Amino acid sequence: MIPYANPKAQYLTHRLAIDAALARVLASGQYILGEEVRQFEQEFAQFLGVAHAISCGSGTEALHLALVAAGIGPGDEVITVSHTAVATVAAIELAGATPVLVDIDPATYTLDPARVQAALTPRTKAILPVHLYGQPADLTALGELARRYGLRLIEDCAQATGAQWQGKRVGTVGDAGCFSFYPTKNLGALGDGGMVVTNDHQLAAEARRRREYGWVDRYISSCPGWNSRLDELQAAVLRVKLPFLDAENRRRQAIADRYDSALAEFGIGIPARQPAASHVFHLYVIRHPQREQLLAHCHAHGVAPGVHYPLPVHLQPAYRGRITTAGPLTESERAAREVLSLPIYPELQPEEVEMVIATLRAFREESR
Repeated sequence: MIPYANPKAQYLTHRLAIDAALARVLASGQYILGEEVRQFEQEFAQFLGVAHAISCGSGTEALHLALVAAGIGPGDEVITVSHTAVATVAAIELAGATPVLVDIDPATYTLDPARVQAALTPRTKAILPVHLYGQPADLTALGELARRYGLRLIEDCAQATGAQWQGKRVGTVGDAGCFSFYPTKNLGALGDGGMVVTNDHQLAAEARRRREYGWVDRYISSCPGWNSRLDELQAAVLRVKLPFLDAENRRRQAIADRYDSALAEFGIGIPARQPAASHVFHLYVIRHPQREQLLAHCHAHGVAPGVHYPLPVHLQPAYRGRITTAGPLTESERAAREVLSLPIYPELQPEEVEMVIATLRAFREESR
């Protein structure tokens, strides 16, 4: 089977360097918040062109930390989307705030700025766009709304490391950017990990102390905090991979170009390309009204797509009937019925790409 993501292939590509990095950490005797973490934070900040990078335990925790560090908490509302990983909404609730879900732009699957203004209330304190699938949200329009109404703009960059909006890396446009290093991500560790980035010195200091019990001086809590630390082993792995990220994103874009040219004639909805954005194709997501039949056909022919995501957050059992929505979420619900993630990762071979295309072509022929 050709999977939609293949973190083992990524490990094998960098195996010698990763194994050496892991051995270096094991021999050092320092496994939490040591030199590897410090170096990776500096290197990641330099890669993005941002003043501060504060590592943490996961992408969810990055969002949680950023929100709390930005002063978001109980009684506050945060506008985001329902068509996303549940982590986005979970992080808002971890901060004690209330998620307010609005619909997506059907072309980009990202937060629709036109719907944000109608969702604003006196309790709104932040806008949290998700750069879903590697596609940047419209940070120009959302940034203007944030400035006009005095709101924080917190970017969920979990799926878009290296993507750009108008020449700036995502995560550097808003008040803070939040990244995930889950193994399948464009920059993936061998376990969980996350990062908060910001140019706001106060927000950075607050996030840094909150991630470890509120400590500035060890064992002395200056404010309430918790444990959300990136370990040395994961930082060492990420340091190996970071220098290759732009080249590997270009490989993803080349695969996406091939899919685009082949699928345009199939009557299948292919990803939008925005002139202002550089899409890094964490996922290559198509849409089809017969998604379940197409999914079954792919599995029967050796291709294993993913579905991201099969149910929007507001319809999931944990949230149905208790979460705040602003207006109908028609596009989010329709996307959940139709989207399908095709295999895409830097190590995907040209013959495998052609096999995926041939599988889709055969489905089209059989469906006629």
